[in-house]
Amino acid sequence: MFNLSSTAKRRFLTAAAAATALVLTACGGGSDAAGTTASTASTTPTSATSPAGTGAATGSSGSTSAPVDSAAFDLITPGTLTVGMNLQFRPEMYLDDAGNPAGYDVDLLNALATEMGLTLNIQNLDFTGLIPGLQSRQFDLVSVGLTATDERKQVVDFTRAYVPYTSVLAVAQGDTATPAIDTYNQGGQIITALQGSSGEQLATETFPNATVSGFADQSAALLEVATGRANGSVLEDYILAQFQKANPDQVKKADLPEPLALGYGSWAVQKGNSALVAALDGFLCDQQNDGGLAALYEKNFEVPAADFPTMPEGC
Repeated sequence: MFNLSSTAKRRFLTAAAAATALVLTACGGGSDAAGTTASTASTTPTSATSPAGTGAATGSSGSTSAPVDSAAFDLITPGTLTVGMNLQFRPEMYLDDAGNPAGYDVDLLNALATEMGLTLNIQNLDFTGLIPGLQSRQFDLVSVGLTATDERKQVVDFTRAYVPYTSVLAVAQGDTATPAIDTYNQGGQIITALQGSSGEQLATETFPNATVSGFADQSAALLEVATGRANGSVLEDYILAQFQKANPDQVKKADLPEPLALGYGSWAVQKGNSALVAALDGFLCDQQNDGGLAALYEKNFEVPAADFPTMPEGC
């Protein structure tokens, strides 16, 4: 179900051939993108399957098709697709009981690596270190549901969307305040979010009169709400649902008239690597058109494929 069609495979080969000449003369051109992110966190990745600093977590997919010319995509390690992730967002990306990467993103990346004939190497580190790590060529790709904001586009390039998500406001379980934006958009109100995420930006835009506080860990941001040190937290609905399963009766979704936002996450690659973007876009279009994305969403998010949110057009 998740294999590429012959048309999609030709996209990889065509993109590789078109980029080869550019790579020979401009290898690493995407690594010196101007600008930085707001993060000062360390960009040193830790292993997803072993103690910090002991090596990379590798999820390998044995290829059933001839490998593409990976040199055309300026990969940091020939024959390997190195991906930066933050494995704390069940069911999108997380460590399973055996300590292995799992979830929607991981399933999709394994399908991608198989079709490209590459080994998948997943590096797990804090969210705030992902874009700096991509800029410094620690990864070929960042897969963490990033929103393609104008600010981020200045330092990295994005593929088309691969995952939909709905942003909501979480409040304490015993919160009896009127469920309205104005209730929380006041001086003295504290709204938390994952530091450096689109949720933090959305919180700032939605609640400009409140104090927005960013946390490096999503659970820590929610615990601030659960313990009464903050009034609300902005995050994706599926992340809230997972926290509620693990921490019952602590927080709930604010009963606002509508979600704070409906958006999409994209993969990020090094600035200027248009060949890799084109190949990834071809893969994602094929998965979107043949139902692969919907099937993986159903498997991991436990949402019927028929209810898979509408993805952007353009394939």
